[in-house]
Amino acid sequence: MMWEDFVNALQNFRRNKMRTFLSLLGIIIGVASVIVIMSMGQSSTQQIQDTFGSSGLDMVNISSGFSRRKREAVSLVFNDSFRENMFGQIRGIKKIWYKNSVNGTISYGDTSASTSCTAVETDYLQAYGLSLDSGEYFSVTDNVMGNQRIILGSTLASTLFPNGNAVGNNVALVIDSVTFNFSVIGVLKEQSSGMENTTTGCYITRGFYAKKISPNPTAATIMVQAVSNERTTELVTTLANYCTEISGTEGSVNVSSMQTMIDQMSEVTNSLSVMLAAIAAISLLVGGIGIMNIMIVTVTERKQEIGIRKALGASPSTIRQQFLIESASITIIGGVAGILLGIGISIAVEYVRSLSYIISWDACIISFVFSVFVGIFFGFSPASRAAKLDPVIALSGE
Repeated sequence: MMWEDFVNALQNFRRNKMRTFLSLLGIIIGVASVIVIMSMGQSSTQQIQDTFGSSGLDMVNISSGFSRRKREAVSLVFNDSFRENMFGQIRGIKKIWYKNSVNGTISYGDTSASTSCTAVETDYLQAYGLSLDSGEYFSVTDNVMGNQRIILGSTLASTLFPNGNAVGNNVALVIDSVTFNFSVIGVLKEQSSGMENTTTGCYITRGFYAKKISPNPTAATIMVQAVSNERTTELVTTLANYCTEISGTEGSVNVSSMQTMIDQMSEVTNSLSVMLAAIAAISLLVGGIGIMNIMIVTVTERKQEIGIRKALGASPSTIRQQFLIESASITIIGGVAGILLGIGISIAVEYVRSLSYIISWDACIISFVFSVFVGIFFGFSPASRAAKLDPVIALSGE
């Protein structure tokens, strides 16, 4: 019986093509709008993640803050004792690295370039996820002995060695008017790496930095590795509270992580997408009101048909079901057309914006179900009106 009502609804749509099209328009636009907005939101979120890359998502950065110190506050010194205490008192830490950075000028032959040079400890580059295009990483011996070995960023290596083959050559690094000679042991791959510079920067061992550049240095930056990416955000809060407690000053250090930044930006993007999708969904309600008006007109035009069916024994529930299926059919057709249109527009927009193509299937399902609900909800009143018609009055109507 329901299939028969559905077929009759399609036949009625064919007889009133313009009316049906106008009824469908609001549903199609509403469904397509929700899908486009949600898909673009997910694509933007993915672009944020791609921009920051997957390297260092389990790392937390700690550096000195700029808050006004209280009289009873304690200065935080990033020395070996601080590292040992932190590792012993905070759970969820896999390893802690110390870093220092200096600016200088690096040269090879007649070619020179300004660079930011970072002094790191053994295995830090591997732990952060920085890959080498050629060469090798620092060894434990390099760090302990303070060997004058250097790893170059990809762009910096291309500038100094346009013909390639940077590994094995010696470069001069000038820091505070003092020249140091280094042997190039590796070149980094260019990659999205968050807080690390894999293009124009360079890396030396912290052992060399402590012996020749700044004897017995405290760290300028601490990199704390969480036991997993999922624990990074929690670790950021824990470390901030720990530093505040031992220093007596809130904001005594800056604690941040790429994972936290990505989560915050993704949350903002998702919230904005949901808000805009909710606004776009209003057009579905407007379309539902249009469907109700059309169904009221349809019931009025088909009074005699309703009267004949009732005279032949059709129950009020059968009449109600007929018109509910007709109103639901409009939204089903409109929902499918809206999904196809929404996917098409999403593909076009994301192609023009050069974004990774992501379709929000959740938005497709939710908007489609909501559109069918709108059709049934707004079609119920006209359907009930048709079911309550007196057959005698209905047969006497034009």
